[in-house]
Amino acid sequence: MLEVLHIENIAIIESAEITFERGFNALTGETGAGKSIVIDAMSAVLGQRTSRELIRTGADKAYVSAWFSGVEESLCSDLGFGPDEDGNLMLQREIYADGKNVCRVGGRPLTVSQLKTLGQRLLNIHGQHDGQQLLDETQHLLYLDRFAKDEKQLAEYTEKYNHFTEIQRKIASLKMDEAEKMRRVDTVQYQIEELEKANIRVGEEDELSSRRTLLRNGEKLMGALSEGDYCLNGDDSSNGAVTLVKQAQSALAGIRNLDDTFSSLYERLEAVHSELYDIADTLRDQKDALSFSPGELDEIESRLDKLYRLKKKYGGSEEDMLAYLDKCRQELDAIVYAGDTLARLEKELGKAEATARQAARALGDVRREAAQRLEQMVTDELRQLDMAKIQFCVEFREKELSADGCDAVQFLMSANVGEGLKPIHKIASGGELARIMLAMKNVLSEQDHVNTLVFDEVDTGVSGRAAQKVAEKMAKIARRKQVLCVTHLPQLAAMADAHFSVEKGEQGGRTLTSVLRLDRQHRCQELARLTGGAQVSETMLRSAEELLTQAEQFKRSL
Repeated sequence: MLEVLHIENIAIIESAEITFERGFNALTGETGAGKSIVIDAMSAVLGQRTSRELIRTGADKAYVSAWFSGVEESLCSDLGFGPDEDGNLMLQREIYADGKNVCRVGGRPLTVSQLKTLGQRLLNIHGQHDGQQLLDETQHLLYLDRFAKDEKQLAEYTEKYNHFTEIQRKIASLKMDEAEKMRRVDTVQYQIEELEKANIRVGEEDELSSRRTLLRNGEKLMGALSEGDYCLNGDDSSNGAVTLVKQAQSALAGIRNLDDTFSSLYERLEAVHSELYDIADTLRDQKDALSFSPGELDEIESRLDKLYRLKKKYGGSEEDMLAYLDKCRQELDAIVYAGDTLARLEKELGKAEATARQAARALGDVRREAAQRLEQMVTDELRQLDMAKIQFCVEFREKELSADGCDAVQFLMSANVGEGLKPIHKIASGGELARIMLAMKNVLSEQDHVNTLVFDEVDTGVSGRAAQKVAEKMAKIARRKQVLCVTHLPQLAAMADAHFSVEKGEQGGRTLTSVLRLDRQHRCQELARLTGGAQVSETMLRSAEELLTQAEQFKRSL
């Protein structure tokens, strides 16, 4: 559950800290006082999209933290984070004016995306506009799938559907008209001939580049090798270093046994002679190997230029060009033998479609079974919300195979006796829509492990006896989940276990919003204000006191 929400420099809230209770928490206040800002701050620390415009004017950054208790290790272990040994978890987010965000969990940094994933597991926010999703029939199947928990069946269907559509794509690519076919054959054949004629070999360009470097420096290389050969081997008129070192070694041969020093010098000269002899031999081989035929450099330049032009057309390396050649050969074979390939693919398509439809039916069976349970549970919820005559139905229609199966789903309802079932968007009033959404959210919340539910003015359009029923429903939900509710209804506020007032004022020429927890006396005053407006009379206060007493009696009966 959410224990503490700390806010700094969010819109007109300079600093606020709210300590929530385990059960039902209500936030009330005048329109524009800043209740929605509390929800915005809550959304921000849960990783939802936010804006630098949220930062209080004059501040460099905004900061929000949320402390949760009773967090299970399994909720965040896959993200690399976990609660402390007491099950506590601290979420923090700093929003800077330059657009930078710094997010932390338990003091450890994480991305906004990771924070959003974790936030969705800890707390659900249901806004006053969520009810509009019920009017969008494309959302109905998503609601049903979430309730049905059919992820396994949906994944199995998706795999088979993707295989089916891939075969369809291959067939479509082969079914080209004859003119287009001949044009493509000519193009591919030309590319194959050009690449085959080039006789491309992996590593050739590097070899040619190295050889070109040698050729461009041929005179310099020959001069250096000749000079080195002369110094080591000498010529007809003079001895080189190899002969001279050998002569020095021979000079010491007669005295090497007289002392260890002479013996060591002899052996060192022997080693030097051996190394010089090897170097001289290698140098002579390199010199003899240098052969520069006329026109070789021009041939290499021409070949490198050809490889360069081919790379620009077919790939950045020899490997890429050879891979492209192989691809062209395969494409040519596919076109030439398109008839055989089409026949094979058509046969595979039939099997793939049958397999996909079988998986779609299995998915549909799970959905239909879940729909019956959803109908009953939502109907029960709505009857508890003073909609005793309501009929709620999940209608199925078959459609062509698509990414989400072959089921078209639509929620239907009848609010009055004698009226037929019709789409929700055609007959539901604002108050009915709010209650249907509340019922749906309550049913779905029973399917997940999120322990904190936030309702942001979801009671819009509800009043009178229906408002009392909504309040009672909130109190019942709060017995198994933590509930935070922003409301304008005195019935809901009276039912709360903790009541907070969001108040706007001025200080130092600046607008400030504060969040105060109300005691019983101030709760009565706030309830009277919600009931009658700014002018609070004794009668209104007595009525508010009675409303609180009735709410307490109802909660004790749960």
